[in-house]
Amino acid sequence: MPSFMRGNRKKFIIARTVAFNVCVLYNIDMNDLSLNEYLKSPCRARSIPYWKQKITVIPSGMKIVHDEDFIAERFLGYVDDRYFRLYHGLKSIDPSENDDVEIIAATPDKTDVLVDIINTSYRDLSVTKDRLTEFRKTQVYNPDLWILLKYKDSDVYVGSGIADYDGEAGELILEWIQVLPQYRGRGFGRLIVNRLLATMRGTAKFATVSGKIDNPTNAETLYRKCGFVGNDVWHILRKK
Repeated sequence: MPSFMRGNRKKFIIARTVAFNVCVLYNIDMNDLSLNEYLKSPCRARSIPYWKQKITVIPSGMKIVHDEDFIAERFLGYVDDRYFRLYHGLKSIDPSENDDVEIIAATPDKTDVLVDIINTSYRDLSVTKDRLTEFRKTQVYNPDLWILLKYKDSDVYVGSGIADYDGEAGELILEWIQVLPQYRGRGFGRLIVNRLLATMRGTAKFATVSGKIDNPTNAETLYRKCGFVGNDVWHILRKK
């Protein structure tokens, strides 16, 4: 999760996005969108959750454009990375479980385990124990949304999940979802996602998730299997 640079009216954030292999710099003017406007269509309204859009500002040399407004010829001098953003109404959640594994809380004393899982799961990003400690201090931190997946009666961990909850918007935000490479393809990712969704059903109004399109781990397919829907695509453009 991001570190913050604070100003009087604007703040800067390097926002994390879960999707198995992504850490992207997002920025938006903090006064650009009202909550009511955002809630009409969260994934179309912004490329990031409401709480983040209130505290971020676009840096020089970057543009963020929804696919419906994107014209490639206007951005020939930019590197274009595309990101999906999906929505879940929390109405239907798969209750399936796996008898071989169990989900436990990723309590502060398990931070070393969490760091190891995250760093082993990604090729192009890493976290430290100090960074995860800082994540727990954000306004959207909820200890029930930090979980570990392990084999029962053992210390063999296979994956983890971190989500945020913005009470103002009623939004559950899936951030870090990862399964260790050697345990992928066994449905463990769905177990993690569905547990996070089920935890907040009845509390959150909806859930969102985003991630890089064409990611080798195919995170979008995982989320759609868990009931996420939508076709919103955002272009994150950086000057070459």
